[in-house]
Amino acid sequence: MSNQYIRISSRFVILILVQVLLLNNIHFLGYINPYVYILFILLLPFETKRGVLLILAFALGLSVDFFSNSLGIHAAACVFTAFFRPWVMSLITSRKEYEPGVEPSIADLGFQWFFMYSLILVSLHHLMLFLLEIFRFSNFFSTLGHSVLNTLFTVLFIILIQYIFYRKK
Repeated sequence: MSNQYIRISSRFVILILVQVLLLNNIHFLGYINPYVYILFILLLPFETKRGVLLILAFALGLSVDFFSNSLGIHAAACVFTAFFRPWVMSLITSRKEYEPGVEPSIADLGFQWFFMYSLILVSLHHLMLFLLEIFRFSNFFSTLGHSVLNTLFTVLFIILIQYIFYRKK
């Protein structure tokens, strides 16, 4: 059990460092920036209690906010995403997810399940993030387009990370 806590803690630190030191400085086509730090929320075990999930999401977002000087928008978007995570998991259920030791990953549940799961949650995260960043509805469609493009790049990066670092058991 302590091995799982070490793995989760190291994933938290590594994803924040990669996001803040590397990915925040990359802008494709001028404004597309992958936010792979939310992979931490996606990969938390199925058994994670809702209160713990929300606290970890807040800590993750606040850490990114601290280094990015973004005044809490990442924390709000992460908590929003974590709040809807159980609902999304029940929406795209799989029999294997309730078995002990199964993680929400491509290695355990397959590409199609993980793609839908990550696409929905990343879309929710990015829509909330960019709506809070703009904080007005006058440019809603440009914000929506920005959110869709960033979602596609983020999901692509997350899937690449899954195939590179997480092998089938």
